[in-house]
Order: sequence, then C-alpha cells, then structure tokens
Amino acid sequence: MSINAQYQTGTYTKNTAVLSAQSMVEIKFSAQDAGEAVAVCPQISLTSCEISSGRVNYGGRLIVTLAYVGEDGKLCRVQRGAEFTHYIDDESLTPSQFGDCTLDCARYQLKRDGSSYVVAVVVDAKINVYDNARRSFAARIDGAVCKTESARLYSYTAFSGESEVEDDFDCAASDVLIPSAHALVLDCNVKAGVVEIGGEIYLSLLAVRDGAPVSLDRVIPFKCEISCDEAVFSQRAFCRAEVKTVNVNCKVNEDKGKCGVDFSATLAFSGHFFEEEEVSFVSDAFSKECEITLGYSEECTRVDTDIKVYSERVGGLCATKAKLDYTCAFLTATLPSVEYSRTADGIEGSVTATLLYEQGGEYRSTEVNMPFELRLSGLSADCKCVNAAVCGLSLRQRAEGECEGEAVLKITAGDGEEKKTRYITDACEGAEKVRPSSAISVFIPEAGDGLWETAKRLSEDPEVIEKSNPDLNFPLSGSERIVIFRAKK
Repeated sequence: MSINAQYQTGTYTKNTAVLSAQSMVEIKFSAQDAGEAVAVCPQISLTSCEISSGRVNYGGRLIVTLAYVGEDGKLCRVQRGAEFTHYIDDESLTPSQFGDCTLDCARYQLKRDGSSYVVAVVVDAKINVYDNARRSFAARIDGAVCKTESARLYSYTAFSGESEVEDDFDCAASDVLIPSAHALVLDCNVKAGVVEIGGEIYLSLLAVRDGAPVSLDRVIPFKCEISCDEAVFSQRAFCRAEVKTVNVNCKVNEDKGKCGVDFSATLAFSGHFFEEEEVSFVSDAFSKECEITLGYSEECTRVDTDIKVYSERVGGLCATKAKLDYTCAFLTATLPSVEYSRTADGIEGSVTATLLYEQGGEYRSTEVNMPFELRLSGLSADCKCVNAAVCGLSLRQRAEGECEGEAVLKITAGDGEEKKTRYITDACEGAEKVRPSSAISVFIPEAGDGLWETAKRLSEDPEVIEKSNPDLNFPLSGSERIVIFRAKK
C-alpha cells in the first residue's frame, strides 16, 4: 500500500529577529537661554518604525528640560526638543515584516561648548521583528501506523494605542521646574474588542519652595482601554507603557503657600497576546511494508503566563561625581531613574539621581549613583521582560565625604512559559521492507522504551504488541522478552 499524507495548513505570526542599536542625539542650549545648570531631564518617545528590504528605520522625539540658576540667583528652567531618525541594517528584513520598537535613554552627558551647554543623549533601541509564516503539518498518513497527538499552536497578535491620564493635587511649593514621569503596567487583560490596562505613573517634581529647590514624589494610578479588533476571548496579555508627553500646569496660592497642580500625560501602549489553536497532528509514523522518511518542523513560542509585581527597598553608600564635605548642605535628591540587568535570581544595577546642595551660598549639583542587587522571589531564570521605576529616594551625609541613600523600587516582570511543538511536515515512501517469515519472533527491547518505540522497532501495530504480551509494563526495563505471533497466510 502506498503512503499518502494528508496535510492541514494555515498561517500564523512569529518572532523572526531581535535587533538593537545605539545612537547619539545632541541638544544645544545657548548662553542666552541658560545660566549655571543644576539639573537635566531627558525624555524620549517613539514616533515611527518602518521596515524595508534589508533595513529598519526608526525615529523618535527627544525633549530635554534644563534647570539653571539665573542672574538673580533664582532657579529657572528652559526646554528644548529635537526629532531624530536612525536605522539598522539586516539582510533578513523584508517589507512584509513589522517591528515593535522600544527606545530608552541609556545615559546622557551635560558638557560645555564655549559659553553654551550641550546635552548629549545615548539612545538605546531594541526592535522585535515579526513576520507572517505558513505552517503545514500531517493530520493523517494513509498506509502507515501513526502516533497522533493533540497540542496548542500559537500565533502572535500585536496591539498598540494611546490614552490620556489626568490628575490634580496640591503641593507645598511655589513653582514646578521639571516634571519627570515613568510608567509601569501592573496588569493587562484582553476582552472582546478591547485591551484593559492598569498601572501606575511615578511622578517626580523638581519644585521651588521658599526660593529653595525641593523634590516632590507622587504615585498616580491609571486604568485605560484601547481598542483591538483581533481580541476575541478573555486572556492575559503583556504590555509596556511609554510616557509620550507630560504637562504640568501650576496655580500658586500665595496665601496658603501651596501650588495647585494639574497633571496630564499621554501614555503610548505597545503589547501582544497569543491566539491559540488546538489541533490534532501526526507526531510519528512507520509502515509495516516499507521504509518512511519523515520531515519535521518545530515551533517554539514563549507564552506570557503572569505579570509579577515587586516593591523593594534598596540602600547603601552612593558614588558622587563631586567631592562632598561638611561645607555642602544637602537640599534635595531629584529626577531619579534606575538602570538594571538580569541576574540568575533577580536584578542588579544602580539608582541614579541629581543631588542639589548649597555650598558657599551657591546652588550646586552632582550626579549620584547607588548600586544595588536584588533577589526576586518566584521569578524564573529565563524571564527577560523586567521593568523598574523609582518611587521614592532620599539622600543624607552621614560622614564627611560620604553620601548614603535609600530608595523604593517598583518592579514588574512578565513571566512566561516556553511552548514547543514538533510535527511532521513531509512523509516520503522508501524501499520495501523484508518481512520475517517465521511464525514467532522474540525481541529483546532497550531500557526505557515505551509501547510506541517498541512497536516502531518491530514494525507492528501497538495493539498487537499489547495483545501478544499482556504482562508488559511500559516503559520497559530492558530485561523483558517480547513475543510476536504471526498468523499463517
């Protein structure tokens, strides 16, 4: 009997590449715009990401806010922006693909250029590339003994959108110089036609109170919905939030010495979930009459299972660029951020902030770095989707020349499980087998063989093996003797 395979075909979306690059963006502040600089806050947002043959072009917008001491000795601010584009070349890229791009400020440097300032920002770009693919697997092979399995196959579905978040509150300040905001998604779920996203914005304000700088922190919760036509069933999704724009309007109440703050931010969301399809397919096959050559394909998909949320306190000695002694009066630590990388059981990195202090009757500032190492309970070792933000920081000078800090970190981790499915994509008939002519055969198995492996070695139906040897227990130990009876034709 000839071998005839019946195939089931379909299309799905898969991750084909992960690309990364760095670029430098500079913004110049003229001497007329700014005096002695004391704090810098860069804010980056994505504007475009397009893939063509062999190249991906991405662009973003950089906004830098600079706080400085004016000629009258008061703290002032100035803001400048610039748009930038960059590209990554890769031979595998085609116009049919699409990318999911993340932009981050890796580091920045404030330097003098004559009487002006130049803020140089290193922009990190990470792009996940996705493409549509075709799958074809054997659902049935006529003329062969088949091992059939059921499994779930997955297809990546992307979603994106924007939403506005607003808040109003009072703060004990007369003016706000620089707002700095970071957003974390704490929960994300798909429902029919929409994606529901919940999280928090960690707002840090460099403000002025009684003519001196202060730092004010606030946690702003948010719940947003964005439309998604591909969403059908309720399920878990993974999403990240980017603070695209921040607007802070202040109304000063001089009688109460307070400032009414109207806060609004535009959040850009980008995420994904997986469509599941349960299928039945042939995972292995053999023929009693002829050899069969099988071709295989394997799909490996990391499916998001949970979003873990951690709140951790870190502290210790800090490294400072400026030399600090008892002539330095600490005023405030502001504009905190965190850099980190994965370890075997958590993350390690440093909290970075700007320390404003007074020395000799003048405002001065220095960058502060506080290293840390955290163990995150329950986080799988292969989890790479970790995000963190600082939601509180304090610094003090315990001993001359030493700066000690304490911070609270909010950390989210999108944990997942790797799903592997291997199926037959091709079955070709080979040479005819020589069948034993004896009425009885005795077979010595290998240790660990199951019923299917034994049947395949003997080119016999599994049911026949079980019927002829009812006392066998699988998997086998290797000491058994399997008897095969063949009826006379």
